[in-house]
Amino acid sequence: MTTPRRVAITGVGVLGACGTGRDEFWSGLLAPQPTGERRITGFDPAAFFENPKEAKRTDRFTAIALAAAAEAVEQAGTVDVDPDRAGVIFGTGVGGLETLEAQVIVRYEKGERRVSPFLVPMMMANSASAALSMKYGHRGPCETITTACAAGTHAIGNAARLIATGRCDAMLSGGAEASMTVTALAGFSNMTALSTTGVSRPFDADRDGFIMSEGAAVLVLEEWAAAERRGATILAEVLGSASNADAHHITAPSPRGSGAIKCMRLALEDSGIEPSAVTHINAHGTSTPLNDAAEAEAIAAVFGTPGPAVTSTKGVTGHALGAAGALEAAAIVLSLQHELIPPTDGTKAVDPSLPPIDLVLGEPRPWTPGPSLSNSFGFGGHNGCLVIGPA
Repeated sequence: MTTPRRVAITGVGVLGACGTGRDEFWSGLLAPQPTGERRITGFDPAAFFENPKEAKRTDRFTAIALAAAAEAVEQAGTVDVDPDRAGVIFGTGVGGLETLEAQVIVRYEKGERRVSPFLVPMMMANSASAALSMKYGHRGPCETITTACAAGTHAIGNAARLIATGRCDAMLSGGAEASMTVTALAGFSNMTALSTTGVSRPFDADRDGFIMSEGAAVLVLEEWAAAERRGATILAEVLGSASNADAHHITAPSPRGSGAIKCMRLALEDSGIEPSAVTHINAHGTSTPLNDAAEAEAIAAVFGTPGPAVTSTKGVTGHALGAAGALEAAAIVLSLQHELIPPTDGTKAVDPSLPPIDLVLGEPRPWTPGPSLSNSFGFGGHNGCLVIGPA
């Protein structure tokens, strides 16, 4: 079997509810969570696109994906590879829901002939990956992952694997979500998934649901040796990943986190490292009762207690659904660079019924960067784990 090629991360771009751009996003991760709706501020699609018509013909989730990619590509610098060996794999849970909901209202109020001819290309889930491919001329695999809240993590893992196995030399990957429509919020609220208190408190005794948010993050991935030859600044390394399914329930995790346990172990096996080598876990940690309990049990089963330092950045970012894993991968890269682990904001009293995992609370924790695990678990029983190491 051919030895897998190493995968370097050379660019990171991110727009989140806690900050627009890498620097603001990082500062936001270290600050108290915002109040009210978790939408991206400081981003104007009309100003981002050179052509005003293009802004009107692009759903918000695609627009923020393009903005995150622009920041990531600028940081990475010129990646001179064969366009047929450069690709895009991108994740989203829903796609262009804002456009779809708006056009349903147009049809209802004004009739079928007033529905926009751009409805389909704007709403389709693959519009972001297609837009990135066309923007940067990547003619290799261009695919979209829609595995609910695991989509961003699955996208990065799959993109890295294309480089590791030699199919591609460079990839753009990540996730974007902008689906905070009235109907979507009502649906999540009516299924009692959202917090009624408006506070995200992962693993807390009083957690009562997640805070829905929007966001986008893009990573530039390159074959390690090629990145070194061109003198790129390598930020981190994708060591491995895994994906599996609970095959249990459409929304609830499998009992005692059995699917998550297997997924984490598969990711470590793919990375070629032992559990003891992992020093940090960015948990899925949604602030929902069942998810946090299952994940805490899974972490304890794989790593023992107290185990590695654990944080859930969703305390600050909220839950960006299909973009969550991408935002959290970006958070790990920034944590490695700054040698700090952000705290799990909003959590005051850890649920005593949970295993005693080493949850980072209160203040950022200094650390010696080491292999880090990012967990994502989505409705439908989709599990994704990504292992990222320091450069």
